[in-house]
Amino acid sequence: MKFFSAKSTGIALFIGFSASLSVSSFAFAKPTLSSDWLDRQINKHPDIVSARELMNAEFSKAQGSKLPLYNPELSTGYEREGDGNNYNIGISQTIDLWDKQAVNAAIGDKILTAASKQFTYAVEQKKAQALKALINWQLAMDKSSLAFEQEQQLETLLKIVTKRQKAGDLGQVDAELTFLNLSQMLNKTAQIQAQLTQAQAKVNELLPDWRPDTQAYPEQGLGVTNFQVAEQWLTQHPQVLASQALWQMQKSKAQYAMLETKADPTIGISAGKNDVDNVVGVTFSMPLNIRNDYQANAKAQNQQAIAAEANFRSVMRKQKYLIQASTASLISNKKYLDRWQQLMQGRGEHSAQLLQKQWQVGDLNTSDYLLALQQRAEGLYAGIELQAQFKISEVQWLLDVGQLNAATKLLN
Repeated sequence: MKFFSAKSTGIALFIGFSASLSVSSFAFAKPTLSSDWLDRQINKHPDIVSARELMNAEFSKAQGSKLPLYNPELSTGYEREGDGNNYNIGISQTIDLWDKQAVNAAIGDKILTAASKQFTYAVEQKKAQALKALINWQLAMDKSSLAFEQEQQLETLLKIVTKRQKAGDLGQVDAELTFLNLSQMLNKTAQIQAQLTQAQAKVNELLPDWRPDTQAYPEQGLGVTNFQVAEQWLTQHPQVLASQALWQMQKSKAQYAMLETKADPTIGISAGKNDVDNVVGVTFSMPLNIRNDYQANAKAQNQQAIAAEANFRSVMRKQKYLIQASTASLISNKKYLDRWQQLMQGRGEHSAQLLQKQWQVGDLNTSDYLLALQQRAEGLYAGIELQAQFKISEVQWLLDVGQLNAATKLLN
């Protein structure tokens, strides 16, 4: 089943990567992470609630920019002149002679775009943090299970060594070596348990309703197997689009500031009574931009537009190299994970049984046996960590190319 496709470049990502480790039996069976559940959790996070309200505030500002610039003004007057009463009422309206409102509306459109893209990226970032936290929690869980298995192996071995020592088959050195290895294993297990507690706390902070027996990260990851990047992904990245919108908004602000150097006239009409005579009047006023021609502000806005363009180029350049780096990291992690799987295929349990048999028949002394068990465990730890590194780099890659939301939509 296709994951993403880009007809213009012939690039596609497919679901189907499966990395089954010999330590996968240590993980608890839990429901697979679902897209709807993940979206609900992310939307409930206080950081996203705050980001959404900030976006809504920008939306409100943008709506205001689409309204007319000038309101009509109502004026009234009354005076007593001798025995006569004079009064009048009038209305005036400033005319948007240079169509400044159209430029102001364009500014509002760019505010909408920038705010929307910034919120989209904030959601993607929070989602990436949550997925990485789930991966790290599963990593700690698998390492904890393996550590407990080692601990049990050593305790069983200690009983056997003690029994054989009493029977005269083994010496005191064998028992001491087993004691030392067990004490080291207890220390390592304690450290791993502390890491597990911290990892679980991080997941709980990012996913409010998550519990250890619910919503597990998919064992196969998010299904990326083709690591080429579609050409349009860079230009359509939320951060790039947001910075581009901010640049275009600043250009419109510079245009508006230039129009502000041109004065708008005000026309009014009034009617009233002067004693017994009816009075009708027409007024016209035009600001004279003599003492302040507002050119300094127009120049400043233009300079800010130039700076915004440079920032847009910088963001796009930075994102380009971030994508290159995360792609290289993902490919490297995939290569070494595949290599580990080839090396360890079927050897996890087989090696343990072989080592135990060789030790029991005396072909392997206790010191070498303990060393071999430690090396086997380190190999399994390496596999756990390689799989976690691949999954984390996969999430980071999808975030960097701006496709994480699309990828998580395929979760069941």
